[in-house]
Amino acid sequence: MGKEYFIHPTAVVDEPMEIGEGTKIWHFTHIMSGATIREGCIIGQNVFIGSGARLGNNIKVQNNVSIYDGVIIEDDVFCGPSMVFTNVFNPRSFISRKKEFRKTLVKKGATIGANVTIICGNTIGQYAFIGAGSVVTKDVPDYALVYGNPGKVKGWVCQCAGEITFRSGKAVCKACGKRYKKDRAGVRLV
Repeated sequence: MGKEYFIHPTAVVDEPMEIGEGTKIWHFTHIMSGATIREGCIIGQNVFIGSGARLGNNIKVQNNVSIYDGVIIEDDVFCGPSMVFTNVFNPRSFISRKKEFRKTLVKKGATIGANVTIICGNTIGQYAFIGAGSVVTKDVPDYALVYGNPGKVKGWVCQCAGEITFRSGKAVCKACGKRYKKDRAGVRLV
């Protein structure tokens, strides 16, 4: 039985690692030993994935993305071109801080736009949408539309990425008809 995934000949994939069925790894990408990439992922060209990174199923990582140790990405996440995750909050080239890596969690279905920087130690909520060029410095709620530097919640989005507007704590997506409720606990699908 042959490989159930594709690795372009110019990619460097260090053993041992885990790559799921149907995953494609493209040109000039480097996957460090110990990384986990589940099924059906597309890893674009010139991507770096550190040894402590964990990627779920059906992740799309566009070109020129760096995913460092301590980053956990759940299923169905989109990482736009040239976006970056950090893993050290206060780096200095002359001080080793590998024992101080901060975990970053990206929950199911989130979209991270092109050239976004995610400062380590934060959680991106499920189906959140981070606009291109933003800098995320704190946790992002589920279904939040965030953009700017620093990134701020500017609205709310449906699972389909259509913008939703709440009235009296309720919203209906005009694009797909899904219904949402917003209260002190946050936004949730109903």
